[in-house]
Amino acid sequence: MKEYRYRTFGLHNYKKIPQINEYLTEEQQFEIDVVGNVLPFKANNYVVDELIDWDNVPDDPIFTLTFPQKDMLSAAHFDKMAAALRQDLSKPERKEIANEIRLELNPHPAGQMEYNVPSIEGVKLTGIQHKYRETMLFFPNHGQTCHAYCTFCFRWPQFVGMDELKFAMRETELLVKYVDRHPEITDILFTGGDPLIMSSKRLESYLLPLIDGQVGNLQTIRLGTKSLGYWPYRFINDKDADDTLRLFEKIVKAGKHLAFMAHFNHPAEMKTEAAKEAVRRIRNTGAEIRTQSPIMRNINDDADTWATMWRDQVKHGMIPYYMFIARDTGAQHYFALPLEKIWHIFRDAYQQVSGVARTVRGPSMSAEPGKVQMLGVSEVKGEKVMTLRFLQGRNPDWVHKPFFAKYNPDAIWLDDLEPAFGEEQFFFEEQYDQFKNRKAKAATASLEPA
Repeated sequence: MKEYRYRTFGLHNYKKIPQINEYLTEEQQFEIDVVGNVLPFKANNYVVDELIDWDNVPDDPIFTLTFPQKDMLSAAHFDKMAAALRQDLSKPERKEIANEIRLELNPHPAGQMEYNVPSIEGVKLTGIQHKYRETMLFFPNHGQTCHAYCTFCFRWPQFVGMDELKFAMRETELLVKYVDRHPEITDILFTGGDPLIMSSKRLESYLLPLIDGQVGNLQTIRLGTKSLGYWPYRFINDKDADDTLRLFEKIVKAGKHLAFMAHFNHPAEMKTEAAKEAVRRIRNTGAEIRTQSPIMRNINDDADTWATMWRDQVKHGMIPYYMFIARDTGAQHYFALPLEKIWHIFRDAYQQVSGVARTVRGPSMSAEPGKVQMLGVSEVKGEKVMTLRFLQGRNPDWVHKPFFAKYNPDAIWLDDLEPAFGEEQFFFEEQYDQFKNRKAKAATASLEPA
């Protein structure tokens, strides 16, 4: 197993990577500069040396997953930033142009800012999202970066230096208080960024208050992380790797269920000995590893890739959990596929694996009303329709109720669909409109003078 002295690459130093000048033209490097000035860009030497097949660049999926590509911006946005670079505009001028573009890329999809951020004692908890009844998302302030950035990431606003777009929270006391006052919450998902970018001591400062008996309703702690794919040495020979694993053991011994929500986007991420060893060490603590990824054009848009990935994950003791659909933010146009095609890929991959890999759910859209699963295309009452259901909903009563949309072979997201059978709206829309109106009135009232 190769050992690494951890090193990251971004716009400031990626041209120091030996393979860049060998495999990329000056024009391709300029395209990276243009897109990287708008969307976040960060890789590390493990990704560069172990995961990318440079003989297959620029078509290699891990290269596409980490290095910006020209078509990730629209032609208009690309030309605007390219002109700024060619004119050698100042850094503040380039940043102003970048921010204008970013605000046009739907930086916070699915109503995250408007509808998901709760309050306690008059304090808006900007590092918490509470969208689904049992599950709360927490964004620790020190976990708002990653070992490397995925080009598809729907959390990209966390990394571009626009503080007004960030979710982050320092106050552990308010976190504990909020969970304690909401007995319906059984699960906390630590997300970011990546919470496993934090040192074991910082991670401990957030986790230990949750397991000391104060929060009796809390059953599961989830860690949303890409570290197993992008920096497995975090759990092998980083200076606090053993301390981190002991912390996991402490959580499990305290009676909490510890679940790694591991992001693996391609089988190549599981091929290294380091990744396999990291998985083994984490599982030995009693933690469970569940795997998830969006399905993305140019990276993993075929059934064999998914079947291989699920089989490898099960082989090493992980649980396939979700196939997501690329969210309506950032470079969605570059990664998105028609819902019908995604369903065929999911179905074909699902048919190739045994029952122990069929724990996976999807394909699922994390849309404003909830997580909506594409169940398939069928014919009902002589009409060709698309069948869907909620896996999670803002109203739990919506969950697992099938509903039907007019057949639309070009639809890539829930908003592209219309109700079937002449209905004016989907069954959940009236309730959801009422929910949004209540949220709007509450927000207006909070701004009125006392």
